[in-house]
Amino acid sequence: MTPEVLPQTVITTMTTLKKNLADEDAMSCLVLGTENKELLVLDPEAFTILAKMSLPSVPVFLEVSGQFDVEFRLAAACRNGNIYILRRDSKRPKYCIELSAQPVGLIRVHKVLVVGSNQDSLHGFTHKGKKLWTVQMPAAILTMNLLEQRSRGLQAVMAGLANGEVRIYRDKALLDVIRTPDAVTSLCFGRYGREDNTLVMTTRGGGLIIKILKRTAVFVEGKGEVGPPPAQAMKLNVPRKTRLYVDQTLREREAGTAMHRTFQTDLHLLRLRAARAYVQALESSLSPMSATAREPLKLHAVVQGLGPTFKLTLHLQNTSTARPVLGLLVCFLYNEALYALPRTFFKVPLLVPGLNYPLETFVESLSNKGISDMIKVLVLREGQSAPLLSAHINMPVSEGLAAA
Repeated sequence: MTPEVLPQTVITTMTTLKKNLADEDAMSCLVLGTENKELLVLDPEAFTILAKMSLPSVPVFLEVSGQFDVEFRLAAACRNGNIYILRRDSKRPKYCIELSAQPVGLIRVHKVLVVGSNQDSLHGFTHKGKKLWTVQMPAAILTMNLLEQRSRGLQAVMAGLANGEVRIYRDKALLDVIRTPDAVTSLCFGRYGREDNTLVMTTRGGGLIIKILKRTAVFVEGKGEVGPPPAQAMKLNVPRKTRLYVDQTLREREAGTAMHRTFQTDLHLLRLRAARAYVQALESSLSPMSATAREPLKLHAVVQGLGPTFKLTLHLQNTSTARPVLGLLVCFLYNEALYALPRTFFKVPLLVPGLNYPLETFVESLSNKGISDMIKVLVLREGQSAPLLSAHINMPVSEGLAAA
């Protein structure tokens, strides 16, 4: 092949496409995926470029169906996590399948595209991008290939997993599980010597495994782990019905309507009390967050120390997106017989949106009886009597005075 025929680039994936006949020994064209986001179809005799198609990303897996001279459909899984579907005489993709993870394999089974993802799952799609099914794998998928038994018209997907299993699926039904001594990194099923149905596998450690399918073997759906788990068929040790259980059952059967009405009444009362408590908290500004959009504030208090002197830190934040807040005051209400604060009333600086402002003060415990009380923190607006926010701080017992 001369450099003028094929541009200077790197081939990322390749497959074959029948030229004009669908026979097994018919002439095929070579389909190349390149690093410069192109798909090239080469003539099998002159090795010239018959068709060139562009993709939005670099292809890594290819699947084709049909004949080049008649009609063909080409699916390309790319590095951007999408699968693009192209048809004859289309320079750009006709359909796009967006995946939630990177593809690790692409196989066409009849009219279904089976995609393996790095989220340990198999997905089935139509050629127009409609998702049909999803099967979760027990381990990561390392390789995928097609199992085709022509004598029985069977096509299935083989998936080699990182836990040393090779799983065979027809659609989302598990047909068989082959366990190998090492993780399988590549699979190939077909004719080997005189045997038509042979599975050749290479392992991660460099091993080669060859398995020949028996001529009398029949794949049956439901083999392996499909269906209910074996534990579901185990009989449970259910205790015998007691006299109390029988009486309660009869009572529920006779008074079922009254019991349901009582339950509904209690449920509505619970919802009503919760709504009243919420409204009361909003009206008295007991919530640590402002309920109005005009004053978007958030308050959080932290008490540190063992006593008799505690450090009280108020974290005040402006939760608006662009408007600063100015003209706020902080006031403390407490029992003066138990606590002493250096400042019970001070102004708050300008609050820039999104920043957390720690406001620190010290609280001294005056009681040596091992008792504690609550300190109320009020955030006020200048010229208004109703607080914008409030916080009730349960002060800890002073361990310093208790130990003395």
